Amino acid sequence: MPDQNVLSARKSDHIQLTDQAQAHGQKADQRFHYEPLFGRHPENPAQLVDQKWGGEFFGKKMRAPLWISSMTGGTKEAGVINQRLARAAKQYGLGMGLGSCRAYLENPKQNLADFDLRPLIGSQAPLLGNLGIAQIEKLLKEKKSQAITDMVGELDLDGLIVHLNPLQEWFQPEGDLLVRPAIETLEELLRNVEIRLIVKEVGQGMGPRSLKALLQLPLYGLDLGAYGGTNFSKLELMRQQSPEKSFFVELTQVGHDAESMVEFLNELMVELGPKCLVNEFILSGGIQSFMQGHYLLSRFKGKAIYGYAKKFLDAANLGEQSLNTFIEQELTGLAIASEFLTATTPINNSGLKR
Repeated sequence: MPDQNVLSARKSDHIQLTDQAQAHGQKADQRFHYEPLFGRHPENPAQLVDQKWGGEFFGKKMRAPLWISSMTGGTKEAGVINQRLARAAKQYGLGMGLGSCRAYLENPKQNLADFDLRPLIGSQAPLLGNLGIAQIEKLLKEKKSQAITDMVGELDLDGLIVHLNPLQEWFQPEGDLLVRPAIETLEELLRNVEIRLIVKEVGQGMGPRSLKALLQLPLYGLDLGAYGGTNFSKLELMRQQSPEKSFFVELTQVGHDAESMVEFLNELMVELGPKCLVNEFILSGGIQSFMQGHYLLSRFKGKAIYGYAKKFLDAANLGEQSLNTFIEQELTGLAIASEFLTATTPINNSGLKR
């Protein structure tokens, strides 16, 4: 039996907080059915998440469907953050993408510490490099594709993310403009390297025509990079002190959110059937919580995990303990949601196991 003092204090709290706890005027979350009969309280949330959602991604074991999205590299501050993130990924069984590895390619010795994270993340977790499409185009033009393969080997990476950011490059004062369409560069890259490739947008997502073209390439995966999180096109305009800052602002407002892209992909995978060559997906871009992550995983018909960038960055900036606390809360929330909530559209509980 609970202690009488505890019971009394709890009842007192209930009386005092009743007014504040009213839900009048607040609409219930329409994304889910709440099913209180069929779940249990997880004794070990991380273990429950592993049982329900864990599995292989990029050929490595993940204990949770949670990806540390590519952020930054090439500065002292970034090195400290990346090292914290890598240690956390090992501890909790997560996967991680490096920030742009351009700095490493340009000066491997000077920037090695920022990017050489395999010793910290361990051999079991997936770790991916990251280069922009403009850098890939330049390397191919200079017949230097071997440098990409060498980098993946030197850093013991499981593959490479190629990020698409044509609007960001256009608005960036120091940006590299694309000479040809990104699809042509990707096709040439695939002919020139034998490494696993993932293609990612950087915050505005992709429409169905682009997704359909990518699904038919022999890529290992796609990262949505959907609209709703950090908008790098807007960021670059904000850096400028010129009339362009306001003149082109409408172009920063185009894109597709993660939910729309999940629906595009669900339809396209059915339409393409065996012509769909991509098997693994990272659902990222503007995802705000474990609730949205659970919802998207539930709606998606493929094999997927979900990813954050800013949330991990904010937590890591505050220190290792803050980062660990954030991850543990995320896993606890995901465990509870998966026990008691089902998406209001048909689900297949895909996660990593599908």
